[in-house]
Amino acid sequence: MDFGKLVVRLVVGGFFMGHGLQKLRGAFGGPGLEGTEQMMTALAMHPAKLNARAAALSETLGGGGILLGAGTPFASAALIGTMATAVRKVHFKNGPWNSGGGWEYNAVLMAVVAGLTNDGPGDLSLDALIGRKRWGLGWGVFAVAAGLAGSAAAIEAGRRLAPPDDATTGDDGTVSTDDPAEGATAESADASI
Repeated sequence: MDFGKLVVRLVVGGFFMGHGLQKLRGAFGGPGLEGTEQMMTALAMHPAKLNARAAALSETLGGGGILLGAGTPFASAALIGTMATAVRKVHFKNGPWNSGGGWEYNAVLMAVVAGLTNDGPGDLSLDALIGRKRWGLGWGVFAVAAGLAGSAAAIEAGRRLAPPDDATTGDDGTVSTDDPAEGATAESADASI
């Protein structure tokens, strides 16, 4: 029995689901879709409404997939995509350490779900019911590549779809507008990503 994998899946998948439900439904003191849309606007992730729903559903459904051990490569790809976007848009400029708002936590989560994909979700999973106790290296690489590609596509689409008079995000993740009094900063999104 793969008890260790089950524990990892329950904790990591469960918290991802909770994080997604914070964005989707406002559960657990989260911002809900309206607050998530505001965060996406501040991060220049356009269209904000679509990106808010995509992030919320990726975390909720991806977390559920990890928790249940169901469609593990696809669940992992969704979660890697959201974490890679969080790193690029919010955390990278802060360096690696989480204590300074950095990206170490996001990297650990990406490594965990990639590892679960490669090594498989274990005996106590829905994937095991279809004969996939282990997915293997190819599927692990797929999950990482698909997640990173999805993140890159979402960020590029956000840049291209930005309204001409909207805020723009610099390479350092800060957001500026024509009126500094109305400007939002990416740092305001730190607590939500």
